[in-house]
Amino acid sequence: MAGITYDTGALLGAEKGSRALWAGITYDTGALLAAEKGSRALWALHKRALDRGLRPTVPACVLAQAWRGGPQAQLSRLLSGCRFEALTETASRLSGAACARSKRPDVVDASVVVGALVREDVVFTSDPDDLAAIAGALGKRLVLHRL
Repeated sequence: MAGITYDTGALLGAEKGSRALWAGITYDTGALLAAEKGSRALWALHKRALDRGLRPTVPACVLAQAWRGGPQAQLSRLLSGCRFEALTETASRLSGAACARSKRPDVVDASVVVGALVREDVVFTSDPDDLAAIAGALGKRLVLHRL
């Protein structure tokens, strides 16, 4: 499928000090929900990222989609190690255009793709197919790690 590269190896498994092939990490809603459910795989990846000085990015609309008013202790703990990306006017326009080009209606997915492409991030996701379709429609490759 165009626009997709799955990272199926030991993501972040390289030795400390080795260079990553991507700039950073973006969490989509599936990653936040996995954290709240106590996914060992997600928590291990998150710990490795923090140990290597990588602060994962959480787009604001992703947080809005996952947050249900609390208390969400596990999610709050994860978020304390993350940075947040606002949905600016420019990002909103790019995300809307990505929805139109890909014929996909989910602006949250589109904003995840747009931001991750700009930052050259790998995206941690539970459902990479829509993200891959959006990236492919933009003629871009996106590294996705399925949780």
